Amino acid sequence: MAVFKHEVLVIGAGMAGMRAALEAMREGANLAILTKVHPLRSHSVAAQGGINAALGEADTWEEHAFDTVKGSDYLADQDIVEIFAREAPGDIVELERMGTVFTRWDDGRIAQRPFGGAGTPRACYIADITGQAILHVLFEQLLKYGIGVYEEWFAVDLIVQDGVCRGVSAIDMRSGELHVVEAGAVVLATGGLGRVYHPTTNSFICTGDGMALAYRAGAPLQDMEMVQFHPTTLKESGILMTEGCRGEGGYLLNSEGERFMSKYAPNMMELASRDVVSRAEQTEIDEGRGVDGCVLLDLRHLGEAKIRERLPQIRELAIDVAGVDPAKDPIPVRPGMHYSMGGVKVDANGASPLPGLFAAGEVASVGLHGANRLGGNSLMETVTFGRRAGKAAAEFARGLKQAPLNEGSLAPSLTRIRELMDRPLNGGDLPARLRQEMGEAMKEHFGIFRDEAQMREGLAKIADYRSRYAGVPVRNKGKVYNYDLLSVLELGFLVDLAEVIAAGAIARKESRGAHSRRDYPERDDQNWMKHTVAWRTPQGPRLEYEDVRVTRWAPQKRSY
Repeated sequence: MAVFKHEVLVIGAGMAGMRAALEAMREGANLAILTKVHPLRSHSVAAQGGINAALGEADTWEEHAFDTVKGSDYLADQDIVEIFAREAPGDIVELERMGTVFTRWDDGRIAQRPFGGAGTPRACYIADITGQAILHVLFEQLLKYGIGVYEEWFAVDLIVQDGVCRGVSAIDMRSGELHVVEAGAVVLATGGLGRVYHPTTNSFICTGDGMALAYRAGAPLQDMEMVQFHPTTLKESGILMTEGCRGEGGYLLNSEGERFMSKYAPNMMELASRDVVSRAEQTEIDEGRGVDGCVLLDLRHLGEAKIRERLPQIRELAIDVAGVDPAKDPIPVRPGMHYSMGGVKVDANGASPLPGLFAAGEVASVGLHGANRLGGNSLMETVTFGRRAGKAAAEFARGLKQAPLNEGSLAPSLTRIRELMDRPLNGGDLPARLRQEMGEAMKEHFGIFRDEAQMREGLAKIADYRSRYAGVPVRNKGKVYNYDLLSVLELGFLVDLAEVIAAGAIARKESRGAHSRRDYPERDDQNWMKHTVAWRTPQGPRLEYEDVRVTRWAPQKRSY
């Protein structure tokens, strides 16, 4: 065992993690990033369509803020939304000055395309590889400033001493050794929990590690029942077909060739908010107007030249994965799990209630997205709140007098890993099989439409998965790159988070944003305009509630 020390440790190397690290570096902190994959394999690379900021002459930060609050179905904290919308344009300019080559109009201005729920074109983009392009630029900045990376290190547990987060225990995959990385402040930037569901648009690495680490360490999770289903994913694989397809003018058609969104959102049509479009699609499918369990995304009228220019990756994916050339035929799509609005409860500076622990990006719930996120806001969130979290973490660490870590700080992690490795090989589920079974059950019981009986049945299944998880063995007994061990650890994270999602969804007796209950079909502002806050106990999640902060926009009935 070795002990490594830093003032700030960022866990996760996607856009939020790298932006946090850059800001901590600017504050003069001794810092490093710890990541289970190479930074350029972080899931931010999969973001396609755009990043929102009010840059256009016809746009204002107030309009961006209102669209975000409305899109959230009024569960967003409006003070947070105001900070976000005010600071987003400056962050775009900074990304450009770092070297981000945004797509531009002929007059040289940064191009912006329409996205769902936005009153004006607001999504800056780089064709349909926006996340990939920005991720590469941020990685260049890491190299430029010599920021150290613990690459292919797997975080096992947060280390908490005297009520303060003091670092992490982590496995160096190359040696299989468990080490302590001590820090004055830890920033979680580990992304989402998409693999709780199957299928999902999320990468295989999106196993909710940071959320589970924080939850187990005593930090609360917020609004975990709010799970977004993206309207356009490929049927079998769950691969994302960006909202930019509809932003460029794509249509959604049912089996009768009808642009059915006219029935559900007559003003914004295909560019209503994601929860509205996903419910509309699922309703069409459930009522028999689908095409083999899908609807059709029609881009043919855009013409091959525009598709090649604006949506080249989408065309390539559609041909390679679905066998459909979108210039010639519609793409079969259906709603698929995409994003978690919930996460580690943090304030505007990324600080959690556990001192020394910060979070930014999808792992965090800062109160920005509420019950439904607008497309293009997540990439902007990683940059704006990654920057703020990095600065705050550096300031916290600078003022901290660190006592030496207890000698037994690794003991809980060592004990758990030893227990996993010692499980008998005979019997027990394969981790991949149990993960897929649980993911399919989560989609069935906690999907687009929910009701009490359905969710209670799902909760009972989760209890069974937890019981079965206790017998899942690690079949590889080696140390070097033991992905079998890592997959079992990830599965433990997923089971914890599935239970929190279920508890929050069953308790919230209303329909709001992505949480749509057939037995409680209306939004209930009097009783449920509040955040769900989940704390871990030996008996399962303990739920508390906090009022949503309203500054200027009173709740209204949402229509598009």
